[in-house]
Amino acid sequence: MFLKIHRSPGMGDVVAVCDRELLNTTITGGNLTVTPSGSFYGSCPVTEAEVREALQKAGNINLLGERSVSIAVSMGLVSRASCIMIGKVPHAQVYQL
Repeated sequence: MFLKIHRSPGMGDVVAVCDRELLNTTITGGNLTVTPSGSFYGSCPVTEAEVREALQKAGNINLLGERSVSIAVSMGLVSRASCIMIGKVPHAQVYQL
């Protein structure tokens, strides 16, 4: 997986996580087309433990891919029902209000 933390003083940081095989590919489903890039999701691979640690501290989260979403589901941060599917790829966003 790839992970990047976008720092936004006063706005809340965003933790972006993407499954490794999805980076720099094009995903299409219905009217949506997404091309996950290293500029948003990061370019250095991380472990599941690193993802869990970042998600525990996160207020805002963007997840793309089965493994990334599954970690957040197992942590109780998101439910499967709240995910959208882009083709066969789950995507979830969590915002702290």
